[in-house]
Amino acid sequence: MRSPIPLTKIIILANVVVVVLAVVVLLVLPPPSAPPGAARPGASTAGPPPSAAPSPVPELPSAELPPPITASAEFARQVKANEAGAVPILMYHRITARRLASIDRTPAQMRKELERLARDGYVPVTAREFATGRMDIPAGKHPVVLTFDDGHPSHFALEADGTPAKDTAVGIIYQVAVKYPGFRPVATFWVNRHPFGLREEEDQERAVRWLASRGFEVANHTWSHPNLPSLPKKKIVEQVARVERLLKKLGVPPSETLALPFGAMPHKRSTVQSGKWHGVSYRFKGVFLAGAEPSVSPFVKDYNWRAIQRIQSNGRKGECRKWCSEYWLGWLNKHPRERYTADGDPDRISVPHGLRGNIRTNREQKINAY
Repeated sequence: MRSPIPLTKIIILANVVVVVLAVVVLLVLPPPSAPPGAARPGASTAGPPPSAAPSPVPELPSAELPPPITASAEFARQVKANEAGAVPILMYHRITARRLASIDRTPAQMRKELERLARDGYVPVTAREFATGRMDIPAGKHPVVLTFDDGHPSHFALEADGTPAKDTAVGIIYQVAVKYPGFRPVATFWVNRHPFGLREEEDQERAVRWLASRGFEVANHTWSHPNLPSLPKKKIVEQVARVERLLKKLGVPPSETLALPFGAMPHKRSTVQSGKWHGVSYRFKGVFLAGAEPSVSPFVKDYNWRAIQRIQSNGRKGECRKWCSEYWLGWLNKHPRERYTADGDPDRISVPHGLRGNIRTNREQKINAY
């Protein structure tokens, strides 16, 4: 992707500094309470008397995708497929009615952004699906990855009827999926030692299993959110492995992705790629930064799974003038040839002839050039 911003490394560094400062603020602030009327995801709520019939849980939109197709070169041309294009990976932190840090978003702001994505033809995929190249969305659509750091209570809570609380991240995602049926309700939640602010293991288990059973990804964001470059190798491995041990205990699959706290890469990068501690091992397929621009496609030669870029969800004021989500989504709309557009065929990688040379050598047999 040709970035319109010069001195990209400087910009990325500046954005990381902003994220570090904002996350530090989040860490010292008390967690937000669950939205009014919401219960903890794993907690029991007062129900009807034993003799009363239980109320049915309202049906939620499915994360399933339509059946794949076989894309010919001519079909790929018709839908303007470009699976070598850029993918926006949006980074959210707290979703709260009153913003206490620059990286907070209000429910209204998040809802507005997701509705914009839906209107612009984006279909959510998880970070795991992105990193493993399984973005099997319909032809002519664009993948977007919705990621949420720290496992805040504002990300997930349940109402008494068993549905996600209205103003949580999960609740908003489902609302947009109802309004725009092509908008797939999935996202990635990178958690620490208390997923969604829950302290009891039973509550944690119910929460992460609820999400995983519906297509959401719950994965690793380290145990206590430390600044990894300041830690020795053994401590870094422990920070990552302890979350893997927790998630296994809670009944979800091993993490295939990791989001670095503050987006800060340790000096020995391999420590966050794979490791082992007290019999618990991990091996990731994608390590995500807190960066400042869309990611390149996982199919191109420039793709680096060890340091995947993300975009902070935010407006265009101050430090976000040219590297947060409002700017980049507008830029991608103005430069559609730079954006990833799917062909609907999971067995082919469709690109214009001029981009054929950009595809990784281990994917060459899948190229469908037009």
